[in-house]
This record gives sequence, structure tokens and C-alpha cells, in this order.
Amino acid sequence: MPTVTALEFQRRFGRFQHEARSEPVEITRHGHREFVLISAEQYDWLRASAPRRHRTQDAADVVVDAVERAEMDVERKSLDDLLT
Repeated sequence: MPTVTALEFQRRFGRFQHEARSEPVEITRHGHREFVLISAEQYDWLRASAPRRHRTQDAADVVVDAVERAEMDVERKSLDDLLT
């Protein structure tokens, strides 16, 4: 992610506006991160995904049961070795 000072951001707004279409641009002030400029599409995606985040402990019993019954794809069985 490109990082730019607030002053440089003001001077070259068009450039960073263009860059933010493809990746976030971090804007610092006095050496500290203060803002991140992102495209409207990225913002919309973040907003849409935020409500889908839930705490595991709050999962409904039916979800917990489904996860407990789930089986690993045969192609991914080798990942089980990482758990032991």
C-alpha cells in the first residue's frame, strides 16, 4: 500500500485518486497513519461484508452442528497434519 504525507496528498491529489482505484493509499500526518483512501467499489465491498462478521461463540446451534459434521475435502486432507 503506498504511503503519502498529508501535504504530498494535497499537492498530488489527482495522482493518489488514480492510485486508490487499484489499491488503498495510506495518508500520514506527523508520521502517524491518519487516513486510508480507497475506491468507492472497495468501500462498498467493506460495508457489505461488515454485517456478515459474527463471533464464533454467538453461532446458532445448527451452524455449530454443521461445522462439527463437515468433512475435509480429500484434496486438502494433508492440512490435518498441521493441526497435530
